[in-house]
Amino acid sequence: MTIVQPTLWGDLDPGLEEEPVPGTPVAVTHAPAPDRAAHDTFTVLRGHTERIVAHSSDRVAWLRARAMGITATDVARLASLRAVDAVVTDKRYGSRFSGNTYTEHGKEREPHIAAWVAATHGIQPSAHLFHAAANRAHLATPDGVGVDESSRVVLAEIKTTAKSWRSIPRHYLRQVWWQQYVLGADRTLFVWERHDAFVPVADEPECRWVDRDDDQIRGLIQLADLVLDRLRDFRN
Repeated sequence: MTIVQPTLWGDLDPGLEEEPVPGTPVAVTHAPAPDRAAHDTFTVLRGHTERIVAHSSDRVAWLRARAMGITATDVARLASLRAVDAVVTDKRYGSRFSGNTYTEHGKEREPHIAAWVAATHGIQPSAHLFHAAANRAHLATPDGVGVDESSRVVLAEIKTTAKSWRSIPRHYLRQVWWQQYVLGADRTLFVWERHDAFVPVADEPECRWVDRDDDQIRGLIQLADLVLDRLRDFRN
């Protein structure tokens, strides 16, 4: 995905970046998978291909499906209870944000970055909308989906930015964790390409593995379900 993929429900404005979490981004080609003795009940490692809801090429089905659930882009905004009302409002009435030169640049660069991800990490581009095993209204569209040497699902998420990031902005981490929950994945390769006046500053993008955080996921599920409950109240 680009910095923002505009939809009818108000995705993140690319200018609204939070303070990053501590840590220094490093370029990684291959990193060892985390040692997990057992998975949380949220984890479903097989059958994700059976949970495809729509493909982005079918715009009508895509928008209809997204309208009925809550996506990773919605969840990225759920930093606290105060954010719930704003997400509910945007999903009910739509957002004034419809894209800009930054989002257009991101859409233009995404296929090139996705090809790099596939060539270097074996994670293939994806444009499918998936639902979670436990809740069909919990939705996500990772930019890349693959399987590692242990047959575990791994994801990729792609961004473009004009900023020099010391670490991954927090709202993007929420997006990644939600995708991991929906797909049943342990790791996501977060990939970003920095540009100066829309010209990439390096020959290759930067990347960093993000591990699954079930504590964060539990909190995001609670907030997401609050959004869905309030939307149901309006519809009823």
